[in-house]
Amino acid sequence: MSDQFDVRRRRAAFRATHRGTKEMDWLLGRYAEATLGTMAAADLDVFEKLIQVPDPDLQAWVLDPTTLEQIEFAPHVNAMRTFHKLA
Repeated sequence: MSDQFDVRRRRAAFRATHRGTKEMDWLLGRYAEATLGTMAAADLDVFEKLIQVPDPDLQAWVLDPTTLEQIEFAPHVNAMRTFHKLA
């Protein structure tokens, strides 16, 4: 089980740093590198969904957190904003 979990973490880290726009690669990738090692399985499940969100949507959430109210990714986006000192 641990090996499979580590594979998921490595895959998520790669996908977070290879999104398509350099800005989101940097924002999401640095956050992933800093937090994936301590993420619980439930958090990793949500993070794996988050990295599938198109860059324009994710960028809008990062830049305007008022749009996060009813989104399941709000804890991760808020944590990412805090990590990058945007909050």
